[in-house]
Amino acid sequence: MTRFVAALVFVLAGLVLFGQGAYIHAKALLAQVLLQRAFAATIAGGHYVKPWSWADTWPIARIEVKRLHASAIVLAGSSGQALAFGPGHVELTPDAGERGVAVYSAHRDTHFRFLRDVAIGDEIAVTRSDGRTFRYRADASSVVRFDASGIDPLADRYELVLSTCWPFNAAMPGPMRYLLHATLIEDVPA
Repeated sequence: MTRFVAALVFVLAGLVLFGQGAYIHAKALLAQVLLQRAFAATIAGGHYVKPWSWADTWPIARIEVKRLHASAIVLAGSSGQALAFGPGHVELTPDAGERGVAVYSAHRDTHFRFLRDVAIGDEIAVTRSDGRTFRYRADASSVVRFDASGIDPLADRYELVLSTCWPFNAAMPGPMRYLLHATLIEDVPA
């Protein structure tokens, strides 16, 4: 009987842990559906639309890597609450298409899982909430400590950095970040 109870406890604990992991991924997928709708309404209406009534953020861009069939809606801000639902635009960095380094961050196991498969030379498209699309080419990657990225958001270039935790297959958070660097490849907007 004791073995049966112990086995039952282990099975239940396993189900709880599996459920927690599945919940995180289900929430991320559902959020992206609601964010896509809100982003389309934002572009069509010319003003920000919240994805759900109690949201404390709103969609501001869409990142796409067509070769990988990967797409994610980006939220204003990069707080932990925002990153639970999608990539976030890091505060105090320019928007895509503007002079400087636009930085977007997301979790490695959900919205930026595709970064592990981006190759140097891949095209990354960022569509802003005003409907303008900017194309970038991935030109480098690096792994840095979270507090030593070396990113200068006010640089005199037109660049994009996509940031996520490193290593990709780690189970626990750590201090290292993977940075994918990309350079604007279309004419700089007037």
